[in-house]
Amino acid sequence: MTGADPADPVAATDDDAAELVAQLRALAGADPVEVRQVVAEVLAALDRAAGGALREHLPEAIRVDAGLEAPSPA
Repeated sequence: MTGADPADPVAATDDDAAELVAQLRALAGADPVEVRQVVAEVLAALDRAAGGALREHLPEAIRVDAGLEAPSPA
């Protein structure tokens, strides 16, 4: 048999990520501000689910945009 093994979590994750990216791109064409809000809410929810560990892996600009921390003082 060829193709990805359905039990392969990496392949499933890659497929899910590609589908999410496609959906966000479709939304962005309609209203980029709304997409930014949705992405910020998703990142905040993922960070809560990870006990705050996700924010450590995100660039500062994204953390600030998602409301995960205040911007650094200039």
